[in-house]
Amino acid sequence: MDKIPSVDLRDFLSDNPERKQKFVNEIGKAYEEIGFVALKGHFLDDQLVHDLYDQVNQFFMLPTETKQQYEIPGIGGQRGYVGFGKETAKGFKKGDLKEFWHFGQYLKEGSKYQGVYPENVTVKELPKFN
Repeated sequence: MDKIPSVDLRDFLSDNPERKQKFVNEIGKAYEEIGFVALKGHFLDDQLVHDLYDQVNQFFMLPTETKQQYEIPGIGGQRGYVGFGKETAKGFKKGDLKEFWHFGQYLKEGSKYQGVYPENVTVKELPKFN
């Protein structure tokens, strides 16, 4: 595969059953073959997307020692930073060659899931990243 598969959310949101099925087939194939997909036709404006990529880039350009401060032991990478080689694909013994950041939803005060889901991690060096 020489490019990231791309799907269009407008296909799924259309009233056309063939377009919906096309979306389902394409996203299913992408996840089966590569594990991720690019999504177009979403509701995020171009400036928000640009700002997001800028902040993500700034975070991953931080020194490894700084990023490691945001690696939370005991929660299996469910929030915060996970460094290179820490996650292993099912059936493999060698760690993945990736690092990533995991962010979750914010819970409303009094949610039955408070205490069940880990809190999001705040990066002090990049307030806009949060």
